[in-house]
Amino acid sequence: MKPDILSLSLNEIRDLIAELGEPKFRADQLYRWLHVSKATSFDEMTNLPTKLKEALKERFIVDPIRLITYQESAIDGTRKYLFALPDGNLIESVRMIYHHGISVCISTQVGCRMGCVFCASTLDGLERNLTVGEMLGQVYAIIRQTKERVSNLVLMGCGEPMDNYDNVVAFVRRISDADGENISQRNITVSTCGLVPKIRQLKDENLQITLAISLHAADDEKRKALMPIARVYSLDELLTAVREYYDENKRRITFEYSLVRGENDSPEYAERLGRLLNRYFDHAHVNLIPVNPIRERNFSSTEASSVYAFQKKLEKFQINATIRREMGRDIDGACGQLRRRYSEQKPSSDPVGE
Repeated sequence: MKPDILSLSLNEIRDLIAELGEPKFRADQLYRWLHVSKATSFDEMTNLPTKLKEALKERFIVDPIRLITYQESAIDGTRKYLFALPDGNLIESVRMIYHHGISVCISTQVGCRMGCVFCASTLDGLERNLTVGEMLGQVYAIIRQTKERVSNLVLMGCGEPMDNYDNVVAFVRRISDADGENISQRNITVSTCGLVPKIRQLKDENLQITLAISLHAADDEKRKALMPIARVYSLDELLTAVREYYDENKRRITFEYSLVRGENDSPEYAERLGRLLNRYFDHAHVNLIPVNPIRERNFSSTEASSVYAFQKKLEKFQINATIRREMGRDIDGACGQLRRRYSEQKPSSDPVGE
């Protein structure tokens, strides 16, 4: 199976062009076709010589993403996309409309091996990591389909971004490249369930992204029940690493807290969470998320009144607590639901190619 050329950096494209015996300026032309014009085939690249295009066709595909279907919310216009990859695997992306612009949430892996009990994307385990091109391809496909400028990116779809560390960091650098899509790193959020060594590694990458920590509990025992990663790294280990990240980068940390009725949504848990975060941060930010129910798990969302009570309790600890706006609640909302439903009904094995 041919690799996708979207995954190559500009320097790698320059090396490729030199290897093919073409003049240096061809590399910049090719890069612009890929990342500015967002071409989906070499034939679209009209200022490249036919000989070069044929040589590239023999070695690469351009677009590693094929749109299968999408759902659009009648409530708020949120669109959930299902894409096929060259090997027949399926991934999801979401496009959301906010007052500040268009936000896109992408997947970083096919499946996930983290095992968080309220997440549909982890039910079948991890199939593989996505390439840089497959992550870029999700954003580019949505831009082509909607003809809209994407202002914010969230790496919070299927998969654990820090489990695909090298490709995720390369993606962030590529999508924020001034010679490409040029999305500000300050408008990019990378989520993690808490891979402590990777957080420490990310600290030294000199990126201006927002780091979002999936916390979901205020004590180790409850977190272990919800998130298997907590059996490897304690809350103290995790929050110490996050504090080190903050001290180095001075970028606000967001703590994601999924509220599961009867599990972690009581006023007592809000107080525990407030006391926990105050031990590590002067002013923490918590994003409260009423969990999306999934068929395979016996979880239900916290009632709105309890969500607001949880928020008010946190605010008494000088914590900035926001409630995530429910987007697309009339479509398959939870990560992995659309992919899983489609796979059960009509598996796709069509390859994606040039």
